[in-house]
Amino acid sequence: MDVKIKETRSKFIKVRCPKCKNEQIIFGKSDSIVKCLVCDKVLSEPTGGKGKIKARILEVLG
Repeated sequence: MDVKIKETRSKFIKVRCPKCKNEQIIFGKSDSIVKCLVCDKVLSEPTGGKGKIKARILEVLG
C-alpha cells in the first residue's frame, strides 16, 4: 500500500531585524503579528494568506 504525504506550501523564513540585526526564523504564513525577540520590532504582519514580511529575508527553509 502506497502512502502519499502531502507537502505543504508554507515555509519557514530566516529573517534579519532591520533595527537590531537579530536573526530569527519565522513562519511565512503566520496568522498573528511576529515581533523581534530582542527589540520587539514587528517583523511580519498577517494578510489573510502569506504574511507581509517587514525584515530582510536571508533564507527560505523547506
